[in-house]
This record gives sequence, C-alpha cells and structure tokens, in this order.
Amino acid sequence: MSVEDGGVPGRAGPRQARWTLMLFLSTAVYGAHAPFLALCHVDGQLPFRPSSAVLLTELTKLLLCAFSLLLGWQTWPRGTAPWRQAAPFALSALLYGANNNLVIYLQRHMDPSTYQVLSNAKIGSTALLYCLCLGRRLSARQGLALLLLMAAGACYASRGSREPAVDLARAHAMPLHVTPLGLVLLAVYCLVSGLSSVYTELIMKRQRLPLALQNLFLYTFGVILNLGLYAGSGPGPGFLEGFSGWAVLVVLTQAVSGLLMSAVMKHGSSITRLFVVSCSLLVNAVLSAVLLQLQLTAVFFLATLLIGLAVCLYYGSP
Repeated sequence: MSVEDGGVPGRAGPRQARWTLMLFLSTAVYGAHAPFLALCHVDGQLPFRPSSAVLLTELTKLLLCAFSLLLGWQTWPRGTAPWRQAAPFALSALLYGANNNLVIYLQRHMDPSTYQVLSNAKIGSTALLYCLCLGRRLSARQGLALLLLMAAGACYASRGSREPAVDLARAHAMPLHVTPLGLVLLAVYCLVSGLSSVYTELIMKRQRLPLALQNLFLYTFGVILNLGLYAGSGPGPGFLEGFSGWAVLVVLTQAVSGLLMSAVMKHGSSITRLFVVSCSLLVNAVLSAVLLQLQLTAVFFLATLLIGLAVCLYYGSP
C-alpha cells in the first residue's frame, strides 16, 4: 500500500514517517475543535459571531499559505504565476461554504442527536462520488470498512458520552425529531459534502502546482465568500467582540486542521480524509472527558472497536 493511498508499507522510510505523523496531527487537531469550541460558551451561548470565527480562520489559512511561499518553504512555479488555474477553486470554496451553511440550517429541522447520527451518511456519499468522479474501484472488503466507519460514527453520536448525573427532564427537553424538509436538506448536505471533498482532490491532483499555491487560490475565494456572509449576517457582536483565549485557539486549530486536510487530499485521498475524521472522534471523546467532565460510555468503546476494524479491513493485507 503506497503512502499516497494512506497505507503503511512494511519498511517505514522518512517519507512514510512524515506521512504518518501528519495523519496523527490531522486527527488530533480535527478532534480538538469541538471541545475547544464548547469551552468558549458563556451561559450556554457563544459570545462571538460564528461568522467572525470562520472568516478569521480563512484569513489565517490564507496568511500561512502566503508566508509559506514567501519564505521559500514551498517552491514558487517558474515563469508567470498560473493565475488561470485559480478559477476551479472558486467552485471548491463555494461548495465548502454551502456545506458549512447547510449544517446550520439542518439543526433547525432536526434535533442535534438525530443530526449527528444521520450525517454519517456523508461517508457513503463521499465514497460513491470518489468512485464515480475519480474512476476508482473499491473492493467488497473496503466497502465493508466504510460501512463500519458509518456505524462507528452513528454509535458515538448516539450515546458515546454523557454528562455526569444528568437530569432526565433536561435530557429529554428536545425530543428526537426530523422534518421532511430536514431529510431533503440532509440528502443535499451529504451530496455537497462528498462533492466538495472529491472535487477538491481532483483539481489538486490534476494541477502540477505546489500545495501552498493551490491553498492560496482556495482560501482567497474562501475569504471573499465568508466576508460576504459576514457582511450579510445582520446585527450582532462586533468583529472581535467576545473573543477569548479559547476562541483564538479554536481559530488556530481550525486553520491548521484545514491546511493538514489539504495535504491529505493532495497526497492521500478523500477516503483517507474520511478515516482521519472518524478517528478524530476518539480524540474528541478523550478531550471532552478531560476538559468538559463528560463520561465515556460502553458505546464509545464499541465505536473505537469498529473504527479499528475498519482501518484493518481497508488498509490491511487481504
């Protein structure tokens, strides 16, 4: 299994060691986002505009890419800068923007628990689009591995952790529900989520450009899009109003996570990204237990087992 496919060769050279380290970092940083965001809440509410945090995240990623090119960490292509190759990233930024906004609208048509369980269908949509758009074929063994990933995500989202001594009346304050429009939006969300991942992988691998330059194109469009969303978000707190140290950490971890995921897409695949996201649930759970005093349940360990089996099935020798 090659490094690009996310495999672990028998002999681990420097390149494989760097790739493995990047996957571990991607998993850790991605999994830390939700617990850090929870620590930002004041009286159950975020004291800052979410659109401000998203815009700052895009700006941070854009600046890091620019510094990477200016400092020579990645080689600038010879001759005139290929600005025409920036155009495909406009659609990529639009898809990611639509994906992020669909998450917000979905919460209005179903309860959070139902969303967390059903949203795991995006694993299936991503795998399907990966095969259709990139011409890849998955074996029955690999298909079973992805089904196990979906099951693991659904298990963890349902009862992977709980608050200690939670009051039953409060626990059932919002009953499980989903509207017909919610199901339609969920289908659109899964399609857009898979398409954004596969499309970005496609253009990143087709272009012979350094990753930092491709990210520069992508996040330039991302900043423009999110600037428009921020301007149209209506009245609310000021741009940096309500930001704390935890909020700054959320922005930084999101920025680093986005850059690491870009590397996964460039040198790995959309499927590798799915495994990173699924494994990050374990980091999320451990940090939630340490920082938020949530109690891990037996379902969490079942989800861990399912993820481990999925990794072995997908990347292990037949």
